[in-house]
Amino acid sequence: MTSRTSSAAPRRAPTLERIDIARQLLLTPFGLDESHLAQALAEIRTHQVDDADLYFQYTRSEGWSLEEGIVKTGSFSIDQGVGVRAVSGEKTAFAYSDDISLASLLDAARTVRSIGALAQAGKVKVGRPKVATSRSLYPGTDPIASLDSTAKVALLERVEQRARAKDPRVAQVMAGLAAEYDVVLVARADGTLAADVRPLVRLSVTVIAEQGGRREVGSAGGGGRLGLAYFDDALITQYVDEAVHAALVNLESRPAPAGEMTVVLGPGWPGVLLHEAVGHGLEGDFNRKGSSAFSGRIGQRVAAKGVTVLDDGTLADRRGSLNVDDEGHASQRNVLIEDGILKGYIQDALNARLTGVAPTGNGRRESYAHIPMPRMTNTYMLGGDKDPQEIIASIKKGLYASNFGGGQVDITSGKFVFSASEAYWVENGKILYPVKGATIIGSGPESLKKICMIGNDMRLDSGVGTCGKEGQSVPVGVGQPTLRIDGLTVGGTA
Repeated sequence: MTSRTSSAAPRRAPTLERIDIARQLLLTPFGLDESHLAQALAEIRTHQVDDADLYFQYTRSEGWSLEEGIVKTGSFSIDQGVGVRAVSGEKTAFAYSDDISLASLLDAARTVRSIGALAQAGKVKVGRPKVATSRSLYPGTDPIASLDSTAKVALLERVEQRARAKDPRVAQVMAGLAAEYDVVLVARADGTLAADVRPLVRLSVTVIAEQGGRREVGSAGGGGRLGLAYFDDALITQYVDEAVHAALVNLESRPAPAGEMTVVLGPGWPGVLLHEAVGHGLEGDFNRKGSSAFSGRIGQRVAAKGVTVLDDGTLADRRGSLNVDDEGHASQRNVLIEDGILKGYIQDALNARLTGVAPTGNGRRESYAHIPMPRMTNTYMLGGDKDPQEIIASIKKGLYASNFGGGQVDITSGKFVFSASEAYWVENGKILYPVKGATIIGSGPESLKKICMIGNDMRLDSGVGTCGKEGQSVPVGVGQPTLRIDGLTVGGTA
């Protein structure tokens, strides 16, 4: 028997590796270290505050776009800075700077500490320095460097060539490629130090098809927290096929009928309706203030049996996932509605503290120049036991919406309006023809109760979602199985 020993050094924990990367990009070049962060937080705590944090960020992004067979635009940017926050009661004082230096850091700290004089608050409990626990959900690589410029241009050219070869009715092709390398470092008043290294890529395809003087649009795309090698030939072909299919279907579409009817939603991206009509209403700030249709209803039935809705920031490589949120808390798998019963809300640190619950890993901000708030990550409904074809076959007269465009929701009432970008008219269980101009109107809380069939085909979207709230945008994911909802109002053009 022989024994072997290895001289290789043991690999460091991913959490510590991320902190090292953040330190090298955001502290060391500016003559800063953890003692200076502690000094700034101590400056804030000279007045009474409930919470305080420092949020450093370095973001490098690149974008390419192709139109009319040539790459028309290319962009590259670097942004970095620090946001300094103090919280007292419900009040937040916030300052930010794109100058990372000890002088700017201390100046921002002195600016925000004044909140302690304006509101009653207890002192921040200062803990020993500690590294926040987190997961390793995606590679900490720079996606911009994962392909050279020539390869990126060639990728977009392949998209155009394949789309034009797909069908002679394809008149125009537009494609976009985006990559981002985002590094954040969070230092909290309780001594927590957390970091994340977040890659993000996206490929988008838009096709215009023309026939008999009529022009229609189809689009597709996707991405995630990966390198650009994710977009291999098979995936490029899939996106092209989906975009061309959507455009050609719309060429054959007829005006959509209007009225109250059964609506079947397809799997995947149609979950954006769930995100808007239900997800926002389950965010902690709206519920603490009593302005959501779901306020004060934990433990009550808010949806039909079988409806289980989650917000899960722990899915590997997904666009909405985070190792830690923008307050340094580890992301979580949060069950919001279980078998129709409301179980909880998604929380950031401020709203969790004010309502006496734990943060859920949903404190998110667009950048160092914004304050965090409770935001969704990947929000989806679990699948049921029905075959999707069985669900469509159950429709006597109604709409099958397989893809959505834009929409909006009123949080207080829960009422929503959504436009279907690909939809079909169904009679006696048969899909008869595509329709155009269908607008789905309803109430989120009421629609949840009207779900009567849930498919076994739960699918997440391809990685295209961006969520807006109070002027801030963050990447998110959505998903759902095929759903039958009775009694929705459809606004049409027929």
